[in-house]
Parts: sequence; structure tokens; C-alpha cells
Amino acid sequence: MSGDVRAQAARVLGDLLQQRGSLARLLPRAEQGVDERDRGLLRELCYGGARTAPRLQLVAGKLLRRPPADSRVEALILLGLYQLEYTRIPDHAAISATVNAARALELDRATGLINGVLRNAQRNREQLQRKLSGNPQFSSMHPAWLQQRIKSAWPERASDIFRANNSNPPMTLRVNAARTSRDSYLQLLADAGIAAGACRVSPVGIQLAAACAVGELPGFAEGLVSVQDESAQLAALLLAPRAGERVLDACAAPGGKSCHLLEQQPDIALGALDIDEDRLERVAENLHRTGFEAELICADAAEVDAWWNGEPYDRILLDAPCSATGVIRRNPDIKLLRRESDIGELAQLQARILRAQWRLLKPGGSLLYATCSILPAENTEVVARFVAETGDARDNTPQLLGDEPWGEPQQAGMQLFPHGDGGDGFYYALLQKS
Repeated sequence: MSGDVRAQAARVLGDLLQQRGSLARLLPRAEQGVDERDRGLLRELCYGGARTAPRLQLVAGKLLRRPPADSRVEALILLGLYQLEYTRIPDHAAISATVNAARALELDRATGLINGVLRNAQRNREQLQRKLSGNPQFSSMHPAWLQQRIKSAWPERASDIFRANNSNPPMTLRVNAARTSRDSYLQLLADAGIAAGACRVSPVGIQLAAACAVGELPGFAEGLVSVQDESAQLAALLLAPRAGERVLDACAAPGGKSCHLLEQQPDIALGALDIDEDRLERVAENLHRTGFEAELICADAAEVDAWWNGEPYDRILLDAPCSATGVIRRNPDIKLLRRESDIGELAQLQARILRAQWRLLKPGGSLLYATCSILPAENTEVVARFVAETGDARDNTPQLLGDEPWGEPQQAGMQLFPHGDGGDGFYYALLQKS
């Protein structure tokens, strides 16, 4: 079965190398092809292989005359290198199992190449590391373009960002304040033998000492609690809807922020909009589990004339499509899926959606622009340009949530950075319409 695990992991990683899907879509399919006992190894190989790929690609480049024509062969080499460097699997077992996986994928012709590269890597491990140690892509474990972007934007923070991105994130919960309190839920966790503590900024956030299956969480199926990073929890707190208001969650899928808005203030008329019908189903599932209702709108947030009925909104949450460079530790495949050319295209799309959504907002209303990016081109540059060009828009982003400082002030809005034992990287700007 171990060969099958590596074969499935090679299919996933090979597709990522070709930008054919994401871990979130590919891994569940791959899990169906392996024994349940081996799914933990499959996840480690897929997530670990993606997380370390920028470094391992440099190692492979030193050992290959030319890149393999078949992405699955490249994936097997990277997975073999990952096992040699980052797992406790004995070297001989890692190499032989990876070669067997090539046979399982009917890549018999490549077995000699894979075996030779991995044995060469095993023999020359220290020499290879010395040769590559000065390469920023090797040391940061980020693709060269992203490493340069982060270092240019945040020279003092870059090493901390790389370290956080390459770490395993904590599991963080959001308590449903409409149903229970954080203190009460912490007691439920303690009674269940699950160690946890309160988050610093979010008044409904709980961080677990160790991750667990959601089925082990007391009251999860009944909607007492949801899994959501602390930085993401700040969206509903910043937008702060009031009773009786009409609120829109634009780009709402998978629905965590929609549910949090309703948990914080159940007496609002909420519209949850997303362009993807399948992802909108996830919103419906989350609403059902937490016991709330919203108007689901399948439409393009940038093309408001196609769906808007002309009735303005008091508050809008715009969680804009972005590079997701602030959540790499949770989605390491971003290192393989993103290209530098994406950033300018995304910034243009973000500006277009922001202009469109501004039309829907009442005078005196608030729009919260949010991304899970740490790149200024998608964040403060988009918002500062919009405010400068829009006469009735002003940046009203608070620097405190309650009594707590929560981010780093920018030209416009506030930036949060990923922390190894804290929240993800997020950007927020609260804009008010005069």
C-alpha cells in the first residue's frame, strides 16, 4: 500500500506543478485511492512536498541534466527528496518505495532516473546544502519572485514571514456568540480533555493546543463553534453591523464570515454573494449548521447591474480575490500555483470590484475591504488609489479593537502578518461613504 500512497501523492503534486487544481480539490480525490490508515502519510507528503518544493526543485536541478518531461516523474523526485530530508522514514525505504510508486504509475522507464537521483542526493546531502545555502529561494523555501516581493515590501519582517509561512498553523475556533460564550465553550473543551486558550484580539476566538478532528469538538455539528483563523475573525468585528441593517457579504464563500456576521448580530438582512455556484453551496451548508439564514446570490461582484435591485446596503464586506500570500502556511500549494504576473492582474480585478461595490453602499455606510494577502500591491496601494480617486470615500480603519492594537498601520488600512503561533496574514481597510 505504501507505493500506492506515493503514487497518489505524485499525481497530486504533479497536477500542482502543472497548475491543474489545488490541494483543496485534488487531495480529497486522492484520499479515496488509499487505505484510511495511510491518509495521514498522504497528507504529509502532499502538504510537505508543496511547502518545500521551491527548495527541493533547486536540489533536483543540481542532480538532473534536464527537467523530466512528465510532471509525475518530477513529483516523485521531489517527494523522494522530501522523505530523505524531512521525514523519519529510513533512506533505503524512502527510495525503494518511491521507485515502486513509479511502477505503480506505469512509469517503469523512469525508475532508473528516480533511483539514481535519490541515491545521489543521499550520498551528497551535505555538499548539496553547502552549494545552495546562499540561494534565497533555498533558504526561504519560497519561489524567487515571491521571496523578492516579500523582502522588498517588508525588509525587517521578511525572515519572520518566511518562518511563519513554512510552519504548521494552529487550529483556531470561533465561538457562536449567539448560542454560547467563549468561557462556557472553553469549559466544554476542558471537560472533553481538549487543551485550549483564548485568542488575544478576537473576543470569540479560541486556539487549540493541538489540532483535532472537528467531530471531536463539542457541539460542532450543532453550530456552537466553527473553525476560523483569528485574523479572519476580525472581519465581522470591524464591520460591526447593527440591528435592522441591510448587509452584503461580497465574495462570501465558503461562508465563515457570513456566519460570523449573523452570530454577532442576528437581526440583520444579509446577502451572501459569490460567483461560484458550487462554493455558494458551502455557504448554505455553513449557514444551516450554525442555524442562520441569508439571501444567497450567485453573481459576479464586479457586474452589479446584472443582479442588483437598486436597494442600497448599510454595510458591505468585500473579501476580495487575492494571491492568498498571507495564508501560505495553510495552503502551501500557493507557492506552486501563483505566478508574479498574477499580482498585477489581481490588483486590477480588486480595484474593479471595489468600484462596483461602492455603488451599492448607502451614504454614511461602511465598506470593509479585506484580503488574505501580505503584498502592498493588492492592499494599501489598491485602497489608497481608490480613496484618492473617490470623493465620497475616506479611510476610517480603527487602530484598536476593544483596547487591543491589532495590526500595522499602512498608507491606507491595516496589515496583519502571519505568526507561527498566532493568526494568518490579512489586510483590512474600513472605508466610510460620506
